[in-house]
Formats: sequence, structure tokens, C-alpha cells
Amino acid sequence: MAKDNPFDPDLVRELANLIADTDLSEIEVEKGDLRIRVARVIQAAMTVPVAAPAALAPAPVVAPPPAASDASAVAKPGAPHPGTVLSPMVGTAYRKPSPDAKPFVEIGSKVQAGDKVLLVEAMKTFNEIVAPRAGTVTAIYVEDGTPVEYGEPLLVIE
Repeated sequence: MAKDNPFDPDLVRELANLIADTDLSEIEVEKGDLRIRVARVIQAAMTVPVAAPAALAPAPVVAPPPAASDASAVAKPGAPHPGTVLSPMVGTAYRKPSPDAKPFVEIGSKVQAGDKVLLVEAMKTFNEIVAPRAGTVTAIYVEDGTPVEYGEPLLVIE
């Protein structure tokens, strides 16, 4: 080790090997004016919830079918409907502002564009889900307090 460069690459290798052989995420050594810190980035394993099979999933709440001539207008969870409101994020859906309050909307509720229809809680923040257009709520696919994924259908406004 030269006098003008106190850096010791062998010491750094030794510290890196020590971190690799243990559960440490970083180590720092200090001697006089020399301080060496070696750290590694630990990537947390991310768990992704798997959707329950259709037989175990809660059935969506759907309005009674209209007259026989309009039977094709009933929204089905698998078929995209132009009035479907999708979840903009992963989180927990809430149909009510508080546990003892009434739901924001029910099937048959008339809504205006911008009306609050649900809340999605993500990372301790409650995000308002608003009606993108005026109409009538004809189907609600989530129950209060259920987890939702990004892009998952929440309800239908016709």
C-alpha cells in the first residue's frame, strides 16, 4: 500500500466476502483517517397475490336483467362493457366512506360525471374513484374492503 493512496483493495475484497458469507447488508471499517464502507443492495422478494378461482371468488352484484329485448345489454364480468369503471391502482376497495356509513352508490343509483363512487386505499392513502360520466350504476363487482388489482372492473355505469 502506497503512502499517498491508503486505499487497500484486498481489504475491500475481504469485507465484501464477509458480507456475502453473512446476513449483513453493510459493514464499515474505520482506522485513523481511512474509512471503508461496503454495502449490498438487498432486493426484497415481492409477492403477487394470485386471483382466486372463479368458484371461490365472490359473485358480482348485478342489476336484475332488463326486458328480453335488452338482455344483451346486461354487463358480464368477463365481457368488457363501455361503461365499466376500472381500478386505477392496486389496493383495497371501499364502497362506503366509513364502516357505519351508507355506500356511495348502489345498483340503480344515478350519478353525474365526477361523483364519488368508491374509494381505493393504497399505502394508507384513500383515493377517490369518481364517475367518468353521468349515468346509472347497473353492476357493482366489488364488496366493501376487498382487494383490487390495477385494471380490475369495479362497477358499470350505463
